[in-house]
Amino acid sequence: MIDLAEARRVLLAACPLLEPVGLDSDDADGCVLAADVIAPGNVPPFDNSSVDGYAVRAADVAGAAQSSPVRLDVLGSVMAGSVADRPVGPGQTWKVMTGAPVPEGADAVVMVERTSATRTVQLGTAGDVVEVLSEVAAGAGTRRAGSDVRAGELVLGAGTVLRPAHLGVLASVGAWQVSGYRRLQVGVLVTGDELVTGGAELRPGQIYESNRAMLLALLRRANCEPVDLGVAGDDVTDLQSRLSSALERCDAVLTSGGVSMGDSDPVRAVLDRFGGLNWLQVAIRPAKPFAFGVLPGPRHPVPVLGLPGNPVSALVSYELLARPALRQMMGHADPYGRVVLGVADAPLPRPHGDGRTAYLRVSCRFGPDGRLHARPVSGQDSHQLSASASADGLAQVEDGRRVEAGDEVPVHLLS
Repeated sequence: MIDLAEARRVLLAACPLLEPVGLDSDDADGCVLAADVIAPGNVPPFDNSSVDGYAVRAADVAGAAQSSPVRLDVLGSVMAGSVADRPVGPGQTWKVMTGAPVPEGADAVVMVERTSATRTVQLGTAGDVVEVLSEVAAGAGTRRAGSDVRAGELVLGAGTVLRPAHLGVLASVGAWQVSGYRRLQVGVLVTGDELVTGGAELRPGQIYESNRAMLLALLRRANCEPVDLGVAGDDVTDLQSRLSSALERCDAVLTSGGVSMGDSDPVRAVLDRFGGLNWLQVAIRPAKPFAFGVLPGPRHPVPVLGLPGNPVSALVSYELLARPALRQMMGHADPYGRVVLGVADAPLPRPHGDGRTAYLRVSCRFGPDGRLHARPVSGQDSHQLSASASADGLAQVEDGRRVEAGDEVPVHLLS
């Protein structure tokens, strides 16, 4: 057996980073930037009002108060998206809406709540007069050009994992396309004569297939584009045809089933025909067997990652091995999931004493103490997927360690 760290090192060394491509920024959520984004101009590009009010010269309203208002002539209204057609002179003002450019000559905006109309009901018309009831300092009520981003400034650095706020920033600077790593197209091929899909009636010895739906959903959550390769029986010709097709259109392939040491089914035979696969025994429980290799494809080499067939083993090996490899290919500098030091709220099942690190499914919550608390789910066997559905994390328990309630334990978060 090899430990998880060594298995990861070997696996990630074999999974190449994608070549950067041009990404439409409005469809790049979750993708990783391959190059810095530099602002071509200021954001905002002009001084604008941060309130609804009146653009004034601060010197004109110095000393203004409720008891001694300052009267100003209104030149008109400026809405967001329009500009004033003449500057503000002494004793003058423009009514401005939030986001409207500050008219030339004005250096502050008095919010409308600190003014009072004296002539007409409809304010903002040329010829109106407004009383200013409060003095303001120069710059008040305004947002200066470049106060968010300055021209030539680094907006987002290479390696940034783009999130919704980042996409808004890119739009604000006019970066409609960026250099980044695209989403992987990842095939999912599930194997086994005993598997039944589509609601067909079960015959003796058969079970409903569950790994396919789980793995396709996990890939979507990892920002991949899953490719459903279906469920193959133990037929060499069918398996070889499906895998050959996958190598032509996928960036990586996940298989489920047929990787255990005792397996003599066609999965191993077909994968070995393509050559270059490593059949590993990883010192973890569950998910000890794992196969991987990089196979030749017509466009580029394609990593093939073989997961166990037991549902929980497939889930754990995906989270600990396959998902980091896929994330690295998509440019993530830290491909591993978050590990938090949590507190066990109940004793955790003891490891089997077989030299393997146990990854126990736990439900997690943050307590009043601000710490993550973990409690084991009811079923820990590798076939008990229903119990694992309530798990939020994998508690890492080294072989020979006993974890009691109140003990600290590393938890690999699943969400």
